[in-house]
Amino acid sequence: MRMDSYSHPPSVAPSMSNGSPTELFNGLGSDIPNQPPHSTPVPSASGAIDARSPPNTVQAACLACRGKHLKCDGKTPCSRCQSSDSECIYVASRRGYKGPRRNAAPNPNKRHASDSPSSAGGDSCPMLLGATVSTAAPPTLATFNPALVIPESPATPFAPGMNSLQLYRNPYLNGTNGAMVEANARPQQTVPERCIDSFYYYFYPGHPAVLPKDHLLKLAKERDIDHLLAAMRWVGSLYIEVGPARATYFEEAMRLVYSPDVVKDGYLVQAMVILLIGLDGSCQQEKAREILSDVERIAIEIGLYTRSFATMNGDGVPRLEESWRRTWWDLFVVDGMVAGVHRQTNFLLFDIVADVGLPCEEHEYTSGVGFRSGRHIVVFLMYQLINKCWQNIPRPMYLEDFDDQLFSGEEREFSSFAYRIASIRNLGRMMRLPNGGFPNEESVNRIESLLSNWRMHLPPSKRDSLNKNCQLDEMMFQAHMINHACSIILHQPLSQLDSSPAREVTACAPHRAVQSGDNFNIHTRHIITAACEISKMVTYNVPITSHTHFFTCVLTLSSIVHLSKWALEYFIHDEDDLRQQIRLNIGALNKLSSVWKAASNASGQVKGVAQEIYRAKRAQQSNPSFWVGFTQEEIISSMAADEGIMSEINTMLTSAPPS
Repeated sequence: MRMDSYSHPPSVAPSMSNGSPTELFNGLGSDIPNQPPHSTPVPSASGAIDARSPPNTVQAACLACRGKHLKCDGKTPCSRCQSSDSECIYVASRRGYKGPRRNAAPNPNKRHASDSPSSAGGDSCPMLLGATVSTAAPPTLATFNPALVIPESPATPFAPGMNSLQLYRNPYLNGTNGAMVEANARPQQTVPERCIDSFYYYFYPGHPAVLPKDHLLKLAKERDIDHLLAAMRWVGSLYIEVGPARATYFEEAMRLVYSPDVVKDGYLVQAMVILLIGLDGSCQQEKAREILSDVERIAIEIGLYTRSFATMNGDGVPRLEESWRRTWWDLFVVDGMVAGVHRQTNFLLFDIVADVGLPCEEHEYTSGVGFRSGRHIVVFLMYQLINKCWQNIPRPMYLEDFDDQLFSGEEREFSSFAYRIASIRNLGRMMRLPNGGFPNEESVNRIESLLSNWRMHLPPSKRDSLNKNCQLDEMMFQAHMINHACSIILHQPLSQLDSSPAREVTACAPHRAVQSGDNFNIHTRHIITAACEISKMVTYNVPITSHTHFFTCVLTLSSIVHLSKWALEYFIHDEDDLRQQIRLNIGALNKLSSVWKAASNASGQVKGVAQEIYRAKRAQQSNPSFWVGFTQEEIISSMAADEGIMSEINTMLTSAPPS
């Protein structure tokens, strides 16, 4: 959506203040010719011919013709009344001309009963007997602008609802079914407002640390959080078309975040985390790592990792206290994700002994009621008693509660955010293994036990990424995503699946060489299973861009495994399944490319590797000895699968948006 679609220029602003719905319907839908009908002049009240009237103009239809919506020749009596022996009466219109509106441009969709008077005299009012009448040409398809009638449909559900719309028929839009015209249009959002809404719709579900929108905007009136709002606007602008404003928002956010006068507090941490995630997805990873290093230092300096920070800085508002807990843990998770997918940092925060409370469920956070004083508490309690409901942010639990849940004998329900934290902690334990990322069997088995235990002990409500209302639970989505990514990173060095065919896929992390083997060992099976599970995650019926941008790098990990398997020289019995998994991954990268440059780079590299593998396989298949031992059906099936994979890759990536 372009910037010029956010607001109409003053000279073409739509005006719906004059004319009822009936008038609009009749004016646009009735059979009115472009030119006034031929007629003789009508006598004035004195009986003389009015010299001001042109001889071929009908000033008004008689009541009988007007009521039947028929043409009237203006005679006295008119020919229709004369033929039907009806009384022919002319009266002045009740919608007399009231003079030109100030600063208003003509609306091409409004019926004009008359044009402006041709003279300045006060007795020249249109639609009165004896006055000059001229008819403006109706709008044509060449001059009609649908944007003046129907505001461009919002691309996302966060836009205003349709409850204020009324249905009017407009032959210039749809001659059969009519069109919707917004009678009581709300003021159109400004570009900054749209960016904030975009942030909450697309980015916030993956990193829900800041306050909910209403609370945050109210807070912005009480204290200076311009740096946080600037960071939110910039990231929100990545998902929608805002033109040059995007660069302006980024410059503003960086200037405010690194201002010498900026207060080092939780809001600054939130702003910097948002910026580093956006930069990382935009392939500015070096700058993102610099901000990550700075925000880690600030978070430790202000004590964000301590249990007391939330209560001391929460102003007695449970929702704000919860926001501070989420801020620490989201920074913790982002630090781990950056380290895991890029392998350039070492997950510094993993070694910090933090006793911050675990976040609650998202619905508890967004519906939680906060209060600032004892009087507010009393009002809150009375409200809950009257309405027989109790929606409040629960008392937080802690990591020791989570770790001891199997042995404490207490049945406790932990939030999806808590399982996300537990999943990234397993990544941290894996990264602390010796031997520089090529661990021995014993170390691998120990970490695999942690990954398997995490999966096996999930409660039924957390075993997939859907909540009880069958809606996507983004925190559990990320928790499962991290678990599968850990499995690939852990087992790939010891697998026998040669990764050299995918050595050029380095958009997210450098290539890791893996020696090939004649058979699939247990490690190979682990990485293939994890890669397949990641591909399945694409199938959730939600906008793919509403996931965290780190899903791009996890998809790339999965694609490397799929491509390495496809490059095997021997026959693959599940080649059709493999084809669908590659198709899912590339389709997802294609969609993510519209927002994240990292996804565009990854999809281009995957395409290049796929083409290289395809050429190598075609060369092998041209040798008759390659097919020794295969049936004709297997030969045809394998060649058709290869052709299908390559054709779909080329089709999907050819239509990818430019980076």
